[in-house]
Amino acid sequence: MALSKNDRRQRIKNRIRKIVSGTASQPRLAVFRSNKEIYAQLVDDVTGVTISAASSRDKDISSATGSKIEIATLVGQSVTVKALNASVDTITYDNGDYLYHGRVKSLAEGAREAGLKF
Repeated sequence: MALSKNDRRQRIKNRIRKIVSGTASQPRLAVFRSNKEIYAQLVDDVTGVTISAASSRDKDISSATGSKIEIATLVGQSVTVKALNASVDTITYDNGDYLYHGRVKSLAEGAREAGLKF
């Protein structure tokens, strides 16, 4: 029996989450990409707390114009600014079940340019 698309994606996520985990000193940068928006959050998996988050729906980013890839770069830079304010400069990157390509890659590169260390 063939797996559905959602079952396949869940298997990939579970495989990655067995390896990637965040702590208070080195949280996990989790990325979610929908067809229209992109979201990023820094998660401490030990306590189950979101340290900071940014998305393309934030007021300062949603008013920006440009392609979805350019908006993803702004989201990466925004989450970096919030992380540095929370005294976090090193993270582990979790792109979920998405390929490291396009908007997901652009978000990561924006975060690196702004000063986060992966």
